Amino acid sequence: MRIGMALNYSGGFAETAAEAADLERAGLDIAFVPEAYSFDAVSQLGYLAAKTSTMELASGILQIYTRTPTLTAMTAAGLDFVSDGRFILGLGASGPQVVEGFHGVRYDAPLGRTREVIEICRKVWRREKLVHDGAKYQIPLPADQGTGLGKPLKLINHPVRENIPIVLAALGPKNVQLAAEIADGWQPIFFHPEKAHLAWGEPLAKGREKRDPSLGKLEVYAGPPLAICEENEVPGYLDFVRPHLALYIGGMGARGKNFYNELACRYGYEDEAARIQDLYLDGKKDEAAAAVPDELVRSVSLIGPESYVAERVEAFREAGATTLTVVPMAMDAPGRIRLVERFRALC
Repeated sequence: MRIGMALNYSGGFAETAAEAADLERAGLDIAFVPEAYSFDAVSQLGYLAAKTSTMELASGILQIYTRTPTLTAMTAAGLDFVSDGRFILGLGASGPQVVEGFHGVRYDAPLGRTREVIEICRKVWRREKLVHDGAKYQIPLPADQGTGLGKPLKLINHPVRENIPIVLAALGPKNVQLAAEIADGWQPIFFHPEKAHLAWGEPLAKGREKRDPSLGKLEVYAGPPLAICEENEVPGYLDFVRPHLALYIGGMGARGKNFYNELACRYGYEDEAARIQDLYLDGKKDEAAAAVPDELVRSVSLIGPESYVAERVEAFREAGATTLTVVPMAMDAPGRIRLVERFRALC
């Protein structure tokens, strides 16, 4: 099992890079750099490429609306170049709160846009003269929409790889089906090994039916919180996870438009999801967190003694996860590094 981790650079780029190098030595296989409405991920990824040597570096995620597909392809090729072929392009649609609220760009047709963005990226990396006539993107721009001077061009540089891996962050059935069809990897959230088939089994199967064999096996990047601890410490760690689950199930979106709430429902927690959302949107965040079922918190996490965590790693493996992008529950960098070292021995 490969081990990954999302890096938090709120303390600064230099501190994160120093920790990343130590995590690499501790056995981390891949680091994801987030981009929500913080600093851009590309700056951080380029910095990390110069400070690491073996682990893969992934955007987690670049959303598809605010960069043109061609710029996304150019950026990925550049990051793959400066990292000596270690970059993974993590893509996603994000949500209207960020896309429209922070960027002022219309959030529409996420499935169609994602498919076209990936198609364009792969054409750019193959150094084809770029011609694309899609529902959302027309390249070159048609004459009646611009000056009429646009012409097909190809990337000047020769990319390190013409098949840079693409990982899609996807939750809804249609998005997951698309990931299984055209992406190299899929990044779910709140992956419940015993119930993943209820939420995603059918769309994964449908996507794999259409999958080009040349893409190989779909990589699955699950992201559980991680704490290796004594049994009597487990409840305290679980209580750290609850508010995070409550935030997403209850507060990420409005009633009737919350992808994470819908996921909890697909897992079989319809009543609990409704209660969490009602409490959260009423401002009762502590009560919402307390309403998150124990079984859900435990199942999407890796929290407990070494023997228990090892058993849960096998459960994730059997459910199809190929990389565990863990959230180490430690107070400082040395603690996170020790935790990754211990976890490496269990995987």
